[in-house]
Amino acid sequence: MNRIALDFGPVQIYWYSIFILLGLLAGAFVVYKEANRRGIDEEFLTNLIFNTLVFGFIGARLYYVLFNLSYYLQNPIEILEIWNGGLAIHGGIFAGLLVIIIYCKKHNVDVLRMLDILVVGLFIGQAIGRWGNFFNGEAYGGIATFQELSQQGIPVFIIRGMYILGEYREPTFFYESIWCFGGFLAMLIIRRYPYLKKGQLSGFYLVWYGIARLIIEGMRSDSLMIGSFKMAQIVSSLFIITGIILFFYNIKKSTKKDPKLYTHDAIKKESSITYLKVSKH
Repeated sequence: MNRIALDFGPVQIYWYSIFILLGLLAGAFVVYKEANRRGIDEEFLTNLIFNTLVFGFIGARLYYVLFNLSYYLQNPIEILEIWNGGLAIHGGIFAGLLVIIIYCKKHNVDVLRMLDILVVGLFIGQAIGRWGNFFNGEAYGGIATFQELSQQGIPVFIIRGMYILGEYREPTFFYESIWCFGGFLAMLIIRRYPYLKKGQLSGFYLVWYGIARLIIEGMRSDSLMIGSFKMAQIVSSLFIITGIILFFYNIKKSTKKDPKLYTHDAIKKESSITYLKVSKH
């Protein structure tokens, strides 16, 4: 599998970088479209997304480096070579969430409402970004035969790309990508439900992705470990618990007049006290 998409001599563009960029663009498009429909201040949203992405990338890389610290202490320059892979989504989520909370609090914005919009874009971004792992030959599972993979209906080009270290491997990146795309489609439908509460889309994301990663991580053979435990499975378990709590957090009343609804009309009514009008400094 050729990792390089374009070769300009001293400058090379990797497929990994391309798919990360495509994922970011797709996610941003989905977020901006929903934000525009809800009248959210564009300058506020642009600044929020920019800061979240910058610190999210730093968090994703730092998270990965810390779990491979002995290697990077001997090869410190490689810490900057993110085109070789090594962006841990959980690290990016934690860092990005911290930025979102701080920035929203600073501008008197409802954090849960903002997260409900952002997680939809995050899902499609993850679904696309995972394909960067395919070209980098990472995020794979245990040994399998060509026939076994073919019987699962996996496209031949993916199977051939999963020939790693002299053996065919389970394409766990592919499983996760499909699951994330399914979650994205599900959220597009769910957010149209008239009595959807704020925080429930975020809760759905945590549960849906948490379950998938908990299962898929058990299949992976290149996991980040803490002792004898796979760190992603620990985090995924926490995601599921937190998601369930979020899903039921505001589920007290289900009326159209309930200010805790996610719906368009409810948000319009709260425009003066939530995130729809952000003062410019």
